[in-house]
Amino acid sequence: MGQDFWTYFWVVGTFGTYIAIALWARASSTDDFYVAGHDVHPMVNGMATAADWMSAASFLSMAGLIAFLGYGGSVYLMGWTGGYVLLALLLAPFLREFGKFTVPDFVGDRYYSTAARLIAVVCALFVSFTYIAGQMKGVGVAFSGFLGVEFNTGIIVGMGIVFVYAVLGGMKGITYTQVAQYCVLIFAYTVPAIFISLIITGNPIPQLGFISNVKGEDISMLEKLNTVVSDLGFLEYTKTDKTMLDVFAITGALMFGTAGLPHVIIRFFTVSSAGAARVSAGWALVFIALLYTTAPAVASFARLNFIDTVNESTYIADDADYDTEAAAIMAAGGKPTPKWFKDWEKTGLLGVEDKNGDGVIQYRAGAENEVTKLDRDIFVMANPSIAKLPAWVIGLVVAGGLAAALSTAAGLLMVISSSISHDLCRRTFFKDMSDKDELRVARASAAGAVILAGIMGMNTAKLGFVAQVVAFAFGLAAASLFPVIVLGIFWKRMNREGAIASMLTGLVSTFSYIYYFKFVDTDPANWWFGVSPEGIGFLFMFLSLAVGVIVALVTAPPPQDVQDLVEDIRVPGTRTSHGIADEGMAPMPAE
Repeated sequence: MGQDFWTYFWVVGTFGTYIAIALWARASSTDDFYVAGHDVHPMVNGMATAADWMSAASFLSMAGLIAFLGYGGSVYLMGWTGGYVLLALLLAPFLREFGKFTVPDFVGDRYYSTAARLIAVVCALFVSFTYIAGQMKGVGVAFSGFLGVEFNTGIIVGMGIVFVYAVLGGMKGITYTQVAQYCVLIFAYTVPAIFISLIITGNPIPQLGFISNVKGEDISMLEKLNTVVSDLGFLEYTKTDKTMLDVFAITGALMFGTAGLPHVIIRFFTVSSAGAARVSAGWALVFIALLYTTAPAVASFARLNFIDTVNESTYIADDADYDTEAAAIMAAGGKPTPKWFKDWEKTGLLGVEDKNGDGVIQYRAGAENEVTKLDRDIFVMANPSIAKLPAWVIGLVVAGGLAAALSTAAGLLMVISSSISHDLCRRTFFKDMSDKDELRVARASAAGAVILAGIMGMNTAKLGFVAQVVAFAFGLAAASLFPVIVLGIFWKRMNREGAIASMLTGLVSTFSYIYYFKFVDTDPANWWFGVSPEGIGFLFMFLSLAVGVIVALVTAPPPQDVQDLVEDIRVPGTRTSHGIADEGMAPMPAE
């Protein structure tokens, strides 16, 4: 059976499963729609959290960026790993003890302010839409490669799939769908890594193959890769041209941005207690580690295989019979451009230009490079084809890439829909809204968000690769949401004036920097202190913290009942398991 059969087998089978789960677990109340009824088992929630967390940026883009940035790309691996640990230990249990549906809900009640709630909604929407734009690009990459269609067409197909199970199932459907998606994505990521590790190093464990000798040679895999890329004029794989401050800033933005990501935080509200939140965080870390420890090996294998199969290969024209031309080239002792390259070239994500007219592709650093377009987001999906793995493995990876992109897209859609229906409508503008009406608005909001996210995904090319686009979302979250969340939990003197000033400072400064240096002045030489747009959120986070603390100190302290609330959420069991304050707690003061 050929590659097309296996690809359709895996994709149709897995998507049929996702949709069936969404229909089976269809939300019947706002409690089901927002937080899956608060009764998800910690291990199940840990698996769903891992799928929610390991987005297209982790599955598709991270290894591709590491492959071509080398050591410089490791900031994504370090930042996201450290960020999840920070979230699990520092924030998740306390937010679950507080027990609200959303981050704006926490901000609105903790800071006794409608204005603070609205600004938190704006921050959450900025972060979520920036993040989901990256996910929809991943969806487009996966579907365009799978169907052999243009990139934007792939996004449109993905939008239809997300619409079905996110809009109908809500968080309850998404949770159990994400469990299935985790199983698919981790199997799809590790199986080809094991195959390729065996082929290149003879070691079946990718994490060890990464540091082993090349099969049949007395040289380590990394040392050989260093030699190969430097001979072609590229920077050595184990070096970086980033400044140390930029490396530190990007890592910090990803770490602290993780702790402010609304779609990850909301997952800890689906379990029954703060203790269960801690346990589910531990399980999630185990499940996440399976992919994250494999990614560096996948990246290095991809770079080595790409150079080996593409560089100095004889180009086959698009209108030629590939098999006939390839056979003729090999008979003459040449190396034809691989079939996988031609397939991805149709999507517009790869491109070549025969600059010297010799009919042979030269992959080099500088002006002589004839690979003129190289989207790094394709390499995890292309890796099995590059290594000539069995057709069933190639199809499996396509299904895994789609699972990763769509699982996180669904979680982000929940944040967007709940921010609009719960925080804006029911908690702010239409306080008499019934559960049934709120559910309708939530579904309508999710549907609108799917359409807008797809449009944004079609326009991510200028922003960068999936992981880079996602990094902007983390920077925005680090500067705008993390300070008010951490201060709201650990400093009872923090008040609404400080929170409002902090969020506005972080959001406006970070968004302005990203916009200016991605769309107005694109010269990296002009970055402040050499810090890239991906990392600037880390620096502005400290500015946001300082502004919040100073404003809080020069304005009136929060009411005593709010200060008591801050003490309560740090003591397990003082609040009910369903996020409702004890009856004796004073109501939220008027603005």
